[in-house]
Amino acid sequence: MDTKNKSGQISAHRYKYLLPNYGVFDEVRVFEPGPLPGPIDFKGCRLGVMICEDMWADEVSECLMESGADLLLAINGSPYELGKTDERLNNAVARVTETNLPLIYVNQIGGQDELVFDGASFVLGADRSLRVQAASFLDDIVYTRWQSTKDGRWKCDSQPPIKALDELSSIYSAMVLGLKDYVEKNNFPGVVLGISGGIDSAFSAAVATDALGPSRVKGILMPSKYTSIESNTDASELGNNLGIELMNISINEIVNSYDNTLNDLFSGTEKDITEENIQSRTRGAILMAYSNKFGHMVITNGNKSEVSVGYSTLYGDMCGGFSVVKDIYKTDLFKLSEWRNKNKPSLSLLDKNEIIPNNIIT
Repeated sequence: MDTKNKSGQISAHRYKYLLPNYGVFDEVRVFEPGPLPGPIDFKGCRLGVMICEDMWADEVSECLMESGADLLLAINGSPYELGKTDERLNNAVARVTETNLPLIYVNQIGGQDELVFDGASFVLGADRSLRVQAASFLDDIVYTRWQSTKDGRWKCDSQPPIKALDELSSIYSAMVLGLKDYVEKNNFPGVVLGISGGIDSAFSAAVATDALGPSRVKGILMPSKYTSIESNTDASELGNNLGIELMNISINEIVNSYDNTLNDLFSGTEKDITEENIQSRTRGAILMAYSNKFGHMVITNGNKSEVSVGYSTLYGDMCGGFSVVKDIYKTDLFKLSEWRNKNKPSLSLLDKNEIIPNNIIT
């Protein structure tokens, strides 16, 4: 981290001391740790800067306190996961308790590949009270006002609290933001996905429409001779609810050509999962062809329950560049679908509830 003076010249450097090497972090093989930092003088306040992991243990904060810091400032790229907000707050409270100094926690916002950074920056007073809370999953600029007290300590004026997101709301928001930024940062014009009339594709389509708006989401219904009328009806209702373009391409002729081509090779055998997978792979080929022709990224619909037990067809269901539901168990998909039908996330581009047909859920 560099700080600059009024002339734009670099006036101070600070380096990360603690390097995480767990989960999604792999920093030890790439970087060397910097020395324990001292505070930086900023307009009469001595800022104790901690870089991400430096806040998650006590060495850096204690060093900053002992070298005269007035205020702890933690800059973070902390990715979202369930329970992470409480974990961050607990660690921040521990640093404040140890040092008796107020703390500003500033976190990154946005999606980056498979990670989502949820923001949710905050300020703690020296008494461990929550003075300021920024929004989660939204770009948010919050101005804080600080005063020096008679005893030389710095105090942040309190601001009205923001209502915390519940579990389902935060999960859904993370999926919307993650998909939105993946599409935007890779310059895709939109997304395309197969619509089957099932819960996985319906939910993925809902998240995509919330993230990108109806005009940038394309659905392709690819019925075979085994597809029920009910599935087609549910898929059409979903498309109408979301306001997306829904194309209908029958795969009967293509699947029959596979059967005819393989007839001699498979002579004397019974039809089994082989023929079922041919249908899935046919659908995957059509989706990838649309993607190649028009540039839309294919969303794949294999959820965590299916993928973990191998119930997802290689080169078929698994075709695509991004899976919205890859880290969501099937049971949670139903909960999230019901939640979305009753709620609209703050970052949604679709101002509508009751979007997933009840027949798909039940």
